[in-house]
Amino acid sequence: MRKRGKKYTEALSKVEKGKVYSKEEAIKLVKETSTSSFDGSVEVAMRLNLDTKKADQQLRGAIVLPKGTGKTKKVLVIAKGEKANQAKEAGADYVGDVDMLEKIEKENWFDFDTMIATPDMMPLLGKLGKVLGPKGLMPNPKTGTVTLDVVKAINEVKAGRVEYRTDSFGNIHGIIGKVSFSEEDLLANLDAFVSHIIKLRPASVKGDYVKNISVSSTMGPGIKVENSFDK
Repeated sequence: MRKRGKKYTEALSKVEKGKVYSKEEAIKLVKETSTSSFDGSVEVAMRLNLDTKKADQQLRGAIVLPKGTGKTKKVLVIAKGEKANQAKEAGADYVGDVDMLEKIEKENWFDFDTMIATPDMMPLLGKLGKVLGPKGLMPNPKTGTVTLDVVKAINEVKAGRVEYRTDSFGNIHGIIGKVSFSEEDLLANLDAFVSHIIKLRPASVKGDYVKNISVSSTMGPGIKVENSFDK
């Protein structure tokens, strides 16, 4: 078993084992138990009653958090002509087509956080799927990153859009801000994220949909949160 540092042990001692906290208590505690020397991220994890072997129970999408994520994301847009001009005007960090794709392929260049592409460019992106996919950078219509409305997509990413997808066990994770955020802002983002996922409940799910919810900071302990979001 990996030995934990003194800071983590002290933080863990503040979390009552087995206790499920109200969302207000959990957010207060997640700020108090942050052990990183930098402004760490706050993440929510949801364990869902999903059978991800079934296509309709594989959740994937994106949500714009009301209070943002606290991170400035670099955006690469793959487009031509007028759409490329619109992307530049909308504040994309990088805009191009074949030139940018060759840069990724030949130079192993990944100085961006999100890639947005117009539908006509997707055939060109196909050969980079094995490189972009594992890094979570492949544009996808479900997350709004394959679109003709590049301006809207750029604005959403810059405003604090968070992408999510279920893993093979039916878990979903999402960043809801920074430790430096106020409790009110973290609560607003937590409410928005969890409520969004609850609304996506597939019709084929039997029994309880949400098994448990927890929040944690970077390098901090997990704190269980009671599900009062759909009440």
